[in-house]
Amino acid sequence: MKNKSFNIAVFAFIILAVAFFLILMVALFRQLGDTAFHKQLNSGEIIFAVKLTLFTATVSSLFAIIFAIPLAYALSRYNFPLKNIVNSILYLPICTSSVALGAILLLFFNTGAGRLIEKHLFGVVFEVPGIIFAQFIVIIGLAVSLLKSVFDYINPEYEAIARTLGADRSHTFFHNLLPSAKKGIISAYILTWARAVGEFGATVTLAGATPMKTETLPVAISLSFASANIHNAVVLILISIFISITVLICLNFVYAKNTET
Repeated sequence: MKNKSFNIAVFAFIILAVAFFLILMVALFRQLGDTAFHKQLNSGEIIFAVKLTLFTATVSSLFAIIFAIPLAYALSRYNFPLKNIVNSILYLPICTSSVALGAILLLFFNTGAGRLIEKHLFGVVFEVPGIIFAQFIVIIGLAVSLLKSVFDYINPEYEAIARTLGADRSHTFFHNLLPSAKKGIISAYILTWARAVGEFGATVTLAGATPMKTETLPVAISLSFASANIHNAVVLILISIFISITVLICLNFVYAKNTET
């Protein structure tokens, strides 16, 4: 009897959670007619925001994974002085407000080193590279955390056996660890990419919110609400939801392949 009551309570929570999100979706669709949807979907501003978001998220996530792999490897396989402090610093972006992270970047590019980068390499503040920088600083902690979990899961004995057979650390890293972690790395990339797509605070702080220039999907949603363009905002939200669903499907596909092997 107690088990039955407990099971009913658990499924009641599931039903309530699903019902809540369905109600939110119904409210969203009620704000949008079919004609308005097609009209807004063909808007040049929306297409620009989608393209810019996909481009910057892809680039920033790629950089984040490239930087995170050696960092996560070091945290997973080495013991060194002040490791806990280093670990905390690398995870700091996860716990810090994205607006604060964007403000830190903005202050950095107001220093001599930051001005030097902007003068001799490329513009960052209120420019598209600023979006990539902002997304990178927000997602790097997540990338390190995810990849460290992947490397922790892989038994280091396989690498130790390879080293006893004459392989050095670089060989075991590239030929043993990375192939074993391939699906985990792909999953980490997908998750960091999804986080980059939804990034707003650091982006708007560093790159601004200039229409048709630094207008990513979250920025475009904010601008649409600010100008009371509800239909435009709803279309952008639906596109964001579609991207999220696509990400979840990709993750489920990767996990399904992982369980098969």
